Amino acid sequence: MSQPQQLDGLLEGGSDLNIVCHNNPDPDCLASALALGRIAAAAGIDEQQILYSGEISHQQNRAFVNLLDIDLQSFDSATVQNRQPDSLLAFVDHSIPGENNTVPPDTAVDIVIDHHPAEDIDARFVDHREELGAAATILTEYVRTLDIDLDTDLATALLFAIRSDTLDFLRGATSEEYDASGYLHEYADQEMVRQLSSPSVSGGTLDAISTAIDNRIINGAVLISHVGRTTERDALPQAVDYLVRLEGVQTAIVFGLVNDAIQISARSPDARVNVGDVLDEAFEDVGSGGGHQDVAGGEIPLGLFADYTSDDAQLLDIVEQIITTRLFAELNLSE
Repeated sequence: MSQPQQLDGLLEGGSDLNIVCHNNPDPDCLASALALGRIAAAAGIDEQQILYSGEISHQQNRAFVNLLDIDLQSFDSATVQNRQPDSLLAFVDHSIPGENNTVPPDTAVDIVIDHHPAEDIDARFVDHREELGAAATILTEYVRTLDIDLDTDLATALLFAIRSDTLDFLRGATSEEYDASGYLHEYADQEMVRQLSSPSVSGGTLDAISTAIDNRIINGAVLISHVGRTTERDALPQAVDYLVRLEGVQTAIVFGLVNDAIQISARSPDARVNVGDVLDEAFEDVGSGGGHQDVAGGEIPLGLFADYTSDDAQLLDIVEQIITTRLFAELNLSE
């Protein structure tokens, strides 16, 4: 029995489905959740919801949710605990309870569909393919194999998700991404894809990128910078995507203070550097970090540093010193 058929069989025995996105979900996670919901509906599950924690702050992600009219609910741990035996819990684009999500670590998971590096995934159904560039590629395969009705919104969501997660097929794209996109292309709304590809940029995002440019430190082929304090969490990946293109730079890491946490975003086209491992090993004792070899992120609770001072400027100095020192040490760079 194929994996799509196994998933379909599991869903047929369910009464309802809770699809949990990772924190601050992106188009790949959202489109995958949307597709899994359609597959569940075809299997007879009418009661389902897509849950998320954090914020949908990136202008592209907001446009994605609004234009495609995706119904999202805030995550509440009570929803996934003490469930009935036939109430199903699914993760898409992430794998482990408590890692990049606010699901309690001991929660039983029924379905995991993911492409991010992860170990010890525990679920009744697992499709984990690190070699792929997007989780939406896997869900497109399932939609196709199970002959799910592919309307314009679902096709547009999946196509844009694949393009977004692979940077228009420049990062981590495989033949499976091209094949899935070719299938989706004739059903998708190309004008909506264009709109999603070029959303307006907020002033806060532009200011954060400007700050990162001004604060950059370059050591060899490594660039480290920060955006200071910002309300625009998704300005960090946009800033690091811009800075990694600087001539001579092969690895870029940008961090910043966002609400009550230090957020970190990293990029590295250098095959000798695995930024997922760098962030994981540099900050595993104070927070969390990880991702792919070339794309990664991390989060450190600000409370660990805020105890030292209530002065924001001084706090930023402390954070900058500690974060930079740890990154230099992990990358074997002299300060």
